[in-house]
Amino acid sequence: MRRDYFDLAVENIDWVQEDDEPEKPLVQIDFHGPDGLLKDQLIGTNEEILDAEETDVALRLQDPTENQSGHIGVVGVTNRVTGDFILELNQEAEDVLTFITAAREYGQSGDDDGQYRVEISVEDDELVAYDKSTFLVYDSDGNLLRSDSLIPSGVEL
Repeated sequence: MRRDYFDLAVENIDWVQEDDEPEKPLVQIDFHGPDGLLKDQLIGTNEEILDAEETDVALRLQDPTENQSGHIGVVGVTNRVTGDFILELNQEAEDVLTFITAAREYGQSGDDDGQYRVEISVEDDELVAYDKSTFLVYDSDGNLLRSDSLIPSGVEL
């Protein structure tokens, strides 16, 4: 599936820098591609749409440098059971890392229903919404960057 079929927007991250009340960070991914293609990717082995526990969200950095300012990364949502990619899209790495920081801070507010929310839509019609607590970050060689990732305490990878 082509990366340019997707648009990504985020909300509720400015409160971290402005020292406001915590709000759950939201990432909205909208698909503008061939009919049925994304929905087919979201169907699990049980022929039902995957739920939050059956998906993973990750960022793969494309540049080996430490400073990610101005560099592009690939955001991916995968099927946790099969490992298949559901979707991938290009996004500025610095923006994604800022989002992860907001999600980490929100998680410290004591809310138990996930540290961020992902909404996936087709032409602005919501297909799925997931409350998530994990967002993995990998370097350009595929190594997990634990300090940049959002990994709940007690989770062993």
